[in-house]
Amino acid sequence: MTYELSDQRESGVKWRNWTGDESCRPNAIARPASLEQLAAEVTRAAREGLRVRVAGAGHSFSDIVCTDGLLVKLDRMQGVLDVDRASGLVRVQGGITIGQLSASLAQHGLAMENLGDIDVQSIAGAISTATHGTGGRLRNISSQVVEITLVLADGSTLQCSAERDEEVFRAAKVSLGALGVIAEVTLRCVPAFTLCGIDAPAPLEHTLERFEQLVSENDHFEFFVFPHATDVLARANNRTEQPPRPRGRVAAYANDVLLTNHAFGAFCRLGRRLPRQIPRINRLVTKLAGSTKRVDRSDRIFASPRLVRFTEMEYALPRERTPEAVRRVMEMVPLRRLAVPFPIEVRTVAADDAMLSTACGRDSGYVAVHMYEGMQWRPYFEAVEQIMNELDGRPHWGKRHFQTAQTLRARYPDWDRFQAVRARLDPEGRFTNAWTDRVLGPVGVVSAP
Repeated sequence: MTYELSDQRESGVKWRNWTGDESCRPNAIARPASLEQLAAEVTRAAREGLRVRVAGAGHSFSDIVCTDGLLVKLDRMQGVLDVDRASGLVRVQGGITIGQLSASLAQHGLAMENLGDIDVQSIAGAISTATHGTGGRLRNISSQVVEITLVLADGSTLQCSAERDEEVFRAAKVSLGALGVIAEVTLRCVPAFTLCGIDAPAPLEHTLERFEQLVSENDHFEFFVFPHATDVLARANNRTEQPPRPRGRVAAYANDVLLTNHAFGAFCRLGRRLPRQIPRINRLVTKLAGSTKRVDRSDRIFASPRLVRFTEMEYALPRERTPEAVRRVMEMVPLRRLAVPFPIEVRTVAADDAMLSTACGRDSGYVAVHMYEGMQWRPYFEAVEQIMNELDGRPHWGKRHFQTAQTLRARYPDWDRFQAVRARLDPEGRFTNAWTDRVLGPVGVVSAP
């Protein structure tokens, strides 16, 4: 089969991430629509001596995607290729978004067992960065993968599974785009289920004292707390046998768009203009947050629209250290007089075995901090990272951090094993950029601990 590539490439086009604060101007942007086209693009890049990076939905907050070589966009590879309802195995193209995937699964009576609260990411991007939801007994999205089809640096394809090569599979499940391009993914899904979601305010200190209990008593538990506030918004989602009761369009728009996004955006803009008023604004927003109850299809409970632009840092910690981390961040913000109009988000997941998963080998708590667009984020994030370093934190790969290969190696028991797989699959460093050079180090080089 011969495929003409020239009409599928764009040159001189600037790429931006979702937030709009990371961008690059690649030598070319390719948008393949099939495995064959993708393989041809990578082969051509190798022939031209271009490094290759891959963009899913652009929902990472760092420069993980940015390149001056070939940028491959997967937005034309969003198909559902096979569904086996009996086994729950579903094969999809890597560019399908989580929202598209969830809608398709629902038509077959299936669902993902756990998801995050944003569904616009591509499945390839989500698993590559160890994106997660919340649930003390549930693992992150990459743990639901049973097979991955990679396009390697020479344009060949490799089927990765535990049965074929466990070492490669454990590396490929959270690969950071450093092993090849994820063309297809096979996921183990579960029968569709309904969640009852309850949001309710609660005292911060009481929530932290009962943190382990709240995690163990609920299928999915998380909370949000604004700096300078004394109450949290606690969110508990639990399976129920009740039938789904979807909200009407008007009610959904009023809550998800007008209140959750437009009103909150207005408060953020006010805080950006009047930073000294942020403590008062944050306490007001906390007081305005009431209790809500929803019963609906699982993916509709998990995900909510995000229209307010922000940038983010998130750290995974040994779960027992999560309350301490929250207390220290809450104490640090007023001490340093930082202007922070966004809440801190706290979640949990169970341990998994992907080599570079942030939850590899340990049950984990996640503490995420955000900054509204147009506001200075670096001092806040640097101060938070200092706390997380002291608590054995691992940074979320798709979000901002200041770590290097030298500072990260000791935090991952399988770091050197991942590097060995990387050197084996991409010996010439085709899938590298400034981010991988900084965060993973050069291919074939093991960083000193």
